[in-house]
Amino acid sequence: MEKRKLGNTDMVVSVLGFGGAEIGFEGATQQEVNDLLNSALDAGLNVIDTATGYMNSEEMIGIAVSGRRDDYYLFSKCGWSGDSGEDSWKPESILAHIEKSLKLLKTDRLDMIQLHSCSEDILRKGDVIAAVQSARDRGYTRYIGYSGDGAAAKYAIGTGAFDTLQTSINIADQEVLRENLPVARERNMGVIAKRPIANAAWKTGKKPENAYHHTYWERLQKLQYDFLKNKLDDAVSTALRFTLSQPGVHTAIVGTKQPGRWKQNAALLEVGPLPQSDIDAIRARWNEVADSDWVGQV
Repeated sequence: MEKRKLGNTDMVVSVLGFGGAEIGFEGATQQEVNDLLNSALDAGLNVIDTATGYMNSEEMIGIAVSGRRDDYYLFSKCGWSGDSGEDSWKPESILAHIEKSLKLLKTDRLDMIQLHSCSEDILRKGDVIAAVQSARDRGYTRYIGYSGDGAAAKYAIGTGAFDTLQTSINIADQEVLRENLPVARERNMGVIAKRPIANAAWKTGKKPENAYHHTYWERLQKLQYDFLKNKLDDAVSTALRFTLSQPGVHTAIVGTKQPGRWKQNAALLEVGPLPQSDIDAIRARWNEVADSDWVGQV
């Protein structure tokens, strides 16, 4: 599998990474996680991304692959934990989150800790940035990143404090391509694409039951990309390659609880880069149809 150097860090990451949200929120079994992660690592994946707010995701990952710690880069997130309480953003809470993550993940270090959807107002106070810098100084993490979108992400990039940006980039979420991604690229930040296939919100032909996917479903109903009428695997391949074709993107985090799904996604990239004419057509359709309020989805 193709690998790319993650910005200014020393990490060379697989273009597909594993996202740990689904295994927590969708009730994966420990055996499913064991099979999924070990087969993915065997096939060349080397990025695992999770968060303290993803239910028991960290615990299951720790049980599944802590014995293979040198085989992957381990990213987690702190701050957001399922509620919007201000206490989650206190420096002592940030450090407590990270310490808990280390225990659950059965490791003495993270490769990346990211502030998780932290608002611009909180970022501007500076305490949370100082907290993750303190975690780095204590040896809890090698690098620090910001995970989020829009104005908050723009501010985070501008501080110069973060090594990486994790942000929404996909066929239904292209606001970032106009401003935040080019600036992150100029600063040689590592860029991690979340929701890289727009949650495959179109896949059933009906509005998804999960409200988390509704915004992308509604946008795609207006965008009406022709390629989404193709077989599901072909459509997913186009969507995924579109995201990974954006200049400055280093890895795309795909979440699943199905052991075979990661290998299927990896196989969809084997056809090679998306032709520039296809990229241009997707961008042109977005520019033609997108409303001004189609902002990055947190």
